Amino acid sequence: MKLLIDALLPELKTSFTAKGIQGFRATQVYQCMMAGVESFTEMQTLSKQLRVDFAEQYTIGLPKVHSVAVSSIDGTRKYVLELYDGNLIECVLMRYKHGISACISSQVGCRMGCQFCASTGIAFDRNLSGGEMLGQLIVMQKDVGERIGSVVVMGIGEALDNYDNFMRFLKLVNAPDGLNIGYRHITVSTCGLVGKILMLAEEGLPINLSISLHASDDETRCQIMPVNQSYTIDKLMHGCKIYIEKTKRRVMIEYALMKGLNDSVEAALKLAKLLKGMMCLVNVIPINDVTGTGFQRTSKSDMTAFVRTLENAGIEVTVRRELGSDISAACGQLRKDKKQIGDME
Repeated sequence: MKLLIDALLPELKTSFTAKGIQGFRATQVYQCMMAGVESFTEMQTLSKQLRVDFAEQYTIGLPKVHSVAVSSIDGTRKYVLELYDGNLIECVLMRYKHGISACISSQVGCRMGCQFCASTGIAFDRNLSGGEMLGQLIVMQKDVGERIGSVVVMGIGEALDNYDNFMRFLKLVNAPDGLNIGYRHITVSTCGLVGKILMLAEEGLPINLSISLHASDDETRCQIMPVNQSYTIDKLMHGCKIYIEKTKRRVMIEYALMKGLNDSVEAALKLAKLLKGMMCLVNVIPINDVTGTGFQRTSKSDMTAFVRTLENAGIEVTVRRELGSDISAACGQLRKDKKQIGDME
């Protein structure tokens, strides 16, 4: 294994015993990792010699905190984390009445090119391993000293473009020996990779699926989301219906309102027609400011009219609560550029 943080406890025990290391040592190392211990020198339950030996043989792979920004508005915390190879990613910790939720990244950069997102135009470096996704949660929990109750994989990257590692993350985060976060408390967002949505439907896991739709016709969606050239809205909706049929779970439809582009009553009527009869919830998002995108937030009156039109058509709607907008931690504002990340300090 490349990184120890990628291993489940039984796998770690197997690896250790194959090298003649007692199995209980694997438990000691695993517990330290889950507590956020970044190096073997800090693992006081191990003998000094074992700490030296392990440091020579293994890489733990937990990310290190590069910097933290705290919102003065709502206490949201945005973390810049440094990976073992020097790459930087971002993740966010948010507080709600029901507990703490975290938004994590799945890739270093993103290949999808959505025009309203801060990660667009920044070169894709690599996928994160399952353990590196898990590590973001471990680091944030350690920092605040509280348990994270729910996770959204909506940060930098497209999780379903990193399918195998994402599935590995689900096993790791759900492991009873580890963070033990239930599948029903995990949400993955996708821009619409239909083939991977269908694969996910076959996994039989009760996680929550969120679709970044953001338009009700192909012409508009192609302008802002290149993925629509491969998977049209009709194909995406067909995939969603199969997912719902297979899993018996409601799908979240994300719709970021952009002034003069997709926020009209006509667009709302098209959306309502598109979603009629589908087991879904529309999450309307007032688009957040991202320098250089050219998109503007819709007015409150237009947003109200859009929401009311959907409700009158029998579509269930919520408006996303904005968290961390003053520290660029809100929807669409996470990025991967080292210079930009450095600017926040």
